[in-house]
Amino acid sequence: MQLAAFSPAPLLRVFPALVLALAIGAAHADDYGDVNALLRQGKADEALAKADAYISGKPRDPQMRFLRGVILTEQGKRADAITAFTQLNQDYPELPEPYNNLAALYAAQSQFDKARAALEMAVKLNPDYATAHENLGDVYVRLAAESYSRAKQLEAGNATVPPKLALIRQMFGTSASGDLPSAAPDARKPVRR
Repeated sequence: MQLAAFSPAPLLRVFPALVLALAIGAAHADDYGDVNALLRQGKADEALAKADAYISGKPRDPQMRFLRGVILTEQGKRADAITAFTQLNQDYPELPEPYNNLAALYAAQSQFDKARAALEMAVKLNPDYATAHENLGDVYVRLAAESYSRAKQLEAGNATVPPKLALIRQMFGTSASGDLPSAAPDARKPVRR
């Protein structure tokens, strides 16, 4: 499951005033760059502190709030990251990237129905969002695996289920116990566009 990087492209269509403000204030771009650089250097605590300081002065800034959610994800603070992306979705429901990242967090917790719903919203908002489509496919496969496993439990003699489960295990790799690996092995790695 892949996290998305926040792309300012949707902002160009949705928030022309924000684009103008960013063009006028180069200091803002430096703040985003500084936080990103700290995160890439593995200094997530410093990146979070800088993001929080920025947000305290500009609490409605969607890009820094998104970046804050990515930082929380990097730090393994899933509950806080879920809260951050959920609040961003409530304030800016037209942005698909927070839905994608929220879905990655849900999938990592094996909450595939919630992940599916978030990804379907991301795809609805941006039908050309390739990362969300790929993640949605992965979630559908996980949901299929759950259904096939349940069918096997209910009817152990059903010969059509084991080959389907084997194919899914082959796609995702199999642990020694035969279980599928974690839902989102790369959920902490933001995709840079």
